[in-house]
Amino acid sequence: MIKLIGVLIILVGFIKKYNTIAVVLVAGIVTGLVGGLGLIEILDIMGGAFVRGRNMSLFLITLPTIGILERYGLRERAVELIRSMKSVKTGKILTIYTFVREVAAALSLRLGGHVQFIRPLVQPMAQGAAQKNFGHVGEEEEDIIKGYSAAAENIGNFFGQNVFVAAGGVLLIVRTLGELGIEVAPFSVSKAAIPIAIIAFVYAVIQNYLLDKRLEKRLRTVADKAEGR
Repeated sequence: MIKLIGVLIILVGFIKKYNTIAVVLVAGIVTGLVGGLGLIEILDIMGGAFVRGRNMSLFLITLPTIGILERYGLRERAVELIRSMKSVKTGKILTIYTFVREVAAALSLRLGGHVQFIRPLVQPMAQGAAQKNFGHVGEEEEDIIKGYSAAAENIGNFFGQNVFVAAGGVLLIVRTLGELGIEVAPFSVSKAAIPIAIIAFVYAVIQNYLLDKRLEKRLRTVADKAEGR
């Protein structure tokens, strides 16, 4: 039971809002010591894990890039682009992005992401569409749009990636089933993921259509009250 002390350290550290990296490192070291490992062995394991997963840290490079683009008006330009269009709706923008994201994931193209696309581009464009149609978007409606924008990314990425035959999720499924004595080819898993991806996209279309109706009902009422109707 004492070997689970690392979990307790993480819980206490997160509750107390201590530095996340420091908490995780301390939890790992303490767990290793309690488990009978030497300090050198623990550091060797941590170093090996870091080397094997070093590519995962490459996404940090995008953070300052996106920050610079936002600093020089990326979000504002996205909103202006939407406002210049004659006919555009929030749900339609999110549906288009979901489709593009799902196709990109199915082809294993690194396109999209909450940091790279949703926050600086998709969400401002979706909000700009609502502002164009109704003039004003309140904080509650803005939060709704943020949530649906995030959902567009999640649906497109999650349900599209397993269509690619060499995706990590597909290989994980094949390996897990193999360990259970069930032999299955990666292509079979990818083929089974295609109808799921289609169903997910149809669901997204309906969800975004209902979003437009919901925003129209909420914001139209606000606009009518502002005009004294």
